[in-house]
Amino acid sequence: MKLVITGGCGFLGRLIAEQAIKRGDDVTLFDIATPPDGLGALDGHVKVTVGDIADAALVHDLMSGADAVVHLASMVSAGAEADFDAAMRINLDGGRIILEAARANGPQTKVLFTSSLAIFGSAAMPAYVDGMTRPVPQNTYGMTKAVMEILINDMSRKGYLDGRVARLPTIIVRPGKPNTAASSFASGVIREPLMGDECQLPVARDMSIMVGGYRTCVAGLMALLDAPASAFSDDRVVNLPNLTTSVDAMISTTQTIAARRGITLGPITDTPDETVRAIVGSWPTGMDASRALALGCSADVSLDAIIETFIDDYV
Repeated sequence: MKLVITGGCGFLGRLIAEQAIKRGDDVTLFDIATPPDGLGALDGHVKVTVGDIADAALVHDLMSGADAVVHLASMVSAGAEADFDAAMRINLDGGRIILEAARANGPQTKVLFTSSLAIFGSAAMPAYVDGMTRPVPQNTYGMTKAVMEILINDMSRKGYLDGRVARLPTIIVRPGKPNTAASSFASGVIREPLMGDECQLPVARDMSIMVGGYRTCVAGLMALLDAPASAFSDDRVVNLPNLTTSVDAMISTTQTIAARRGITLGPITDTPDETVRAIVGSWPTGMDASRALALGCSADVSLDAIIETFIDDYV
């Protein structure tokens, strides 16, 4: 399969690429820049194209002849909230260009788009949502994801492409440095202490959030990519499996595992950020993932297992 991954030089993109090349796919990573330290084990095994996702000519050339695209590229939550126009250009204009390029390849072209729990919001939103809960996003990032969901459903209905959408919980534990995602703290509150660094925590410790491990997320995305078009019927959107936890639980679980492994933890400093609190506080704390499980996606066993996996892989 000829596979294009947008945002492919990022964390999830590289993990998906690793799985794809293992089974013999021809993989091209597309991103705004490449990592300064290279792509590690992927170097020499994937093609890389650097450019702007809103460059229609470049994207159409990139996508020519592709069997599938995993569309991860996006301006993230806090960044999108701070710059509406940039979010519209990258997330919506760029997203539509990807879809039109896939359409030009023919209706068999698969488009797997990563959406987010951020599509949900409003005072009337239940804490636990399902596939039919009405999206009322309370942030620009969530709005752009919701628009893309609807567009992919409609373009699939019209037979322009074979779309499928994965709604992600907050994925943890991401390695590296914090980014401008409002949910960045969810990895940071585990990652920074384990690395011996200080974590500046912008939200209350009793806040509940919905999370998923990166290995389970990637396995779920691959399952949705490989599922037959008939499995999605008239609704191409699938909530990925998730766990509900609190920030306190994330801290205490990390402390327990660190003590067991002899790891000295860095400090956590409470540094309230009302913008982050407002964005994250508007999200649900759980999603029904029964459809994802029926499609072959797996679920995380526990928060402990997610943290142990991160230590084994990156610490």
